[in-house]
Amino acid sequence: MDGLELVKASPRRRERRDEHRRSLGPLLFAVVPSAGDSQSFDPFQYLLHGVEIAMLSNKVVLITGATSGIGAATAIAAARAGAKVVLAARRQEMGDALVARIKVEGGNALFVRTDVTVEADIQALIERTVEAHGRLDSVFNNAGIATALGPLADVPVADYLALMQVNLHSIYLCMRYQVPIMKKGGGGSIVNCGSIASTVSAPGFGVYAATKHAILGLTKSAAIDYAADKIRVNAILPGPVETEIWDHMQSGEQVLDAFGAATLMKRYAHPDEIARPAVFLLSDWSSYMTGTQLTVDGGYTAV
Repeated sequence: MDGLELVKASPRRRERRDEHRRSLGPLLFAVVPSAGDSQSFDPFQYLLHGVEIAMLSNKVVLITGATSGIGAATAIAAARAGAKVVLAARRQEMGDALVARIKVEGGNALFVRTDVTVEADIQALIERTVEAHGRLDSVFNNAGIATALGPLADVPVADYLALMQVNLHSIYLCMRYQVPIMKKGGGGSIVNCGSIASTVSAPGFGVYAATKHAILGLTKSAAIDYAADKIRVNAILPGPVETEIWDHMQSGEQVLDAFGAATLMKRYAHPDEIARPAVFLLSDWSSYMTGTQLTVDGGYTAV
């Protein structure tokens, strides 16, 4: 195959193509030749050797809930993909340890202790990010908990409100401060972490499902509001994933096993299997995606 073009392009079409490539910057096409540039270009070799390093090269990526599970895995994956990662979470010691791990691998990382339910903390997080890097390119609003479980009428009001604060209100607060910085920088990518519970539910998961369903509403609405500002907003919907969230749930290990067995793949995911699709959404490789969701659930919602 001669380059990536299968059909000979007109001069005007080539001009539009090249203009589009320049608008995306060097990230996507720096090592990909156009038609006629090479008689031996192998896209599969490009995919194997170039993509992970290039996907987030020099991007400033903020991740909340970053010290464990999907957040930590995404922080590591983003740093390996060339990002300058800003990690936000409550646990200082775990945050410092993750920064050290990323730096040992040659990555660039900063930890900012943050409680995503506190507006002043979020404001300070964004200010610290801009102070350190001058801009904000991509965000993974990942912080969340799984509490307030049980039949709806049995869930205490205080537990309901606490879950809403962490899972839903925090994403509203985060985007409220992230969007203005991205607008000043000419755009960016926001990824909100939903769940399979964003589209389905299960016995005892009513309040949790309500928070995750609402995340899709926020995501779609923000995508509509800020598309003209070149800010893309998408959601990632993980299925059952092996994280510490199950340790805080009664019979959590058994519940995780049951959810895993209900997938088409008959297993639960490792956090890395969610991190890679998250990096894709954070990067310009998903440049034509906004207002939608990427479901990564082993086929759980297929049947």
